[in-house]
Amino acid sequence: MSQLFYLKECPSTNDEISRFLLYENSDFVTLYTFNQTKGRGQYGNTWSSTAEKNLAYTLAVKTQNFMLSDFMFNYYTAIVIRDYLANLTENNVKVKWPNDIILKNKKIVGILIEKKKINQNNYFIIGCGINVLQEEFDEISNAGSLLTQTGKRFDLEEFTLNLNEFLIERLKNIPSEEEIMNLFNSNLFRKDEISVFEMNKTRQNGIIRKANEKGELLIEFEDGLQSFYHKEIKLLY
Repeated sequence: MSQLFYLKECPSTNDEISRFLLYENSDFVTLYTFNQTKGRGQYGNTWSSTAEKNLAYTLAVKTQNFMLSDFMFNYYTAIVIRDYLANLTENNVKVKWPNDIILKNKKIVGILIEKKKINQNNYFIIGCGINVLQEEFDEISNAGSLLTQTGKRFDLEEFTLNLNEFLIERLKNIPSEEEIMNLFNSNLFRKDEISVFEMNKTRQNGIIRKANEKGELLIEFEDGLQSFYHKEIKLLY
């Protein structure tokens, strides 16, 4: 059973969904808006969005329904959203570790997954901001939208309903952890390409080799293979 809710405006769908879960006992509860005023990203970052141009979407699912680790659940969610956008746009969409979605070298989706206990139930709170119709991004040089990257205009309501249906259906059919890792690494942004990384305020060339089941990114440098957790290193692109 699933429930879908819409707000004309809200500060953060990840925060606001809590009050809908107090009265719902569904396995899948979705909240979305096209005007999110105080969106949050990974590790305290903000996610700014132009009103009526983009989607702020949150899906709450009970953790008891999944046997995956937090890292694996994060990877799988990113894969599913990537697949939806790749099918929709007929483009080669990539996942930038750990869970940003990249289309033609621009970030079009940011994902924030949290765990919360609400009304005696534990939930994965899957939040994502998707740039759909925005045309200008000012100072955010690495951001884009479905419109800027494909030239296609999508109806926001139809886009959301189809995404919700696609995501829920895929979450009902979880593949093995081995398959999840294979899917994630086969769609990993800049895998096996020479890239520039920043760590400890210095820049260095390296090659992304893979992500692993512990949530680490393995990068090959001149002095060998090293592993990193999120925020320990930054990919410049």
